[in-house]
Amino acid sequence: MSRQLRQQVENFDEIIRPGDVDFKASGLLDVSLIRLGFLAVLPPADFLGDIGSISIQRHRRLLRRLADYLGEPARKK
Repeated sequence: MSRQLRQQVENFDEIIRPGDVDFKASGLLDVSLIRLGFLAVLPPADFLGDIGSISIQRHRRLLRRLADYLGEPARKK
């Protein structure tokens, strides 16, 4: 996540705003950018505090977008 909205890659990254239904659960304090091009996998021990969550709809949409970019069909659940 980033609050530097100017870094948004159009039609790839996604902005999450205070008016969005999943904003409160995200734990974010201000409008932020979900940057699909800047992902990392970290072990649970590296998290020092709570992390938030996003809606299942947003999660699926982002996974689909990333899978399309990588050239693989998104898995359906």
